[in-house]
Amino acid sequence: MTPFLKKVWTIFDKDFLTERRTKESFSAMFVFGVLVLVIFNFTMNPDAEQTLQIGPGILWVAFTFAGTLGLNRAFASESENGNFQALMMLPIDKGAIYLGKLMSGCVFMFITELFILPLFILFFNLSVFQEIPALLLICLLGTLGFISTGTIFSAIAMNTKMREVLLPVLLFPVAIPSIIASVEATGIILRGESLSEAIDWIKILVAFDVIIIVTSFLTFEYVLEE
Repeated sequence: MTPFLKKVWTIFDKDFLTERRTKESFSAMFVFGVLVLVIFNFTMNPDAEQTLQIGPGILWVAFTFAGTLGLNRAFASESENGNFQALMMLPIDKGAIYLGKLMSGCVFMFITELFILPLFILFFNLSVFQEIPALLLICLLGTLGFISTGTIFSAIAMNTKMREVLLPVLLFPVAIPSIIASVEATGIILRGESLSEAIDWIKILVAFDVIIIVTSFLTFEYVLEE
């Protein structure tokens, strides 16, 4: 492992160990995501055809709202405990901090999705077990795009008094292409179509992920300095 990757791993490992001990982010994300599913399930009570139409949107509302809670905590420990200045003084490329935070955010959100997805299938009485691998691929790509966008905006909002409010305001307009592509690709898979039918949306997801990650990596140092 190169020195740069070791630094990225150190940032990720710190966040992962902290979350494993406290479970603050995961607990909040999971409960909130399940609550969204329960509310939609009991208030809308859709039939099978309606479920295939609105189900992907409901699922990604649960995912993105839960992910936003996790992103609000991405830099909270550094800000609340006064560790941010120490983080800034580390003799490392600030892009390593971004990638480490990106990795931890993706892992937390994806683990949450692994718990929410079976509940979604159960609540809405879907038979999509053969489509699970394709759904997980789409979830991974959508999560990567959402978290890569949210990580840099979480850093921007970190030192503001209303960061919990400011983060969603900044995040969702920029993340819309990723969210729409994720919803559309998920809908295609839930309807029983092959992954190749969703390839155009997957290409959009991959392109969005690459553009956001590269741009954020190159500009993250200036974001932290501001």
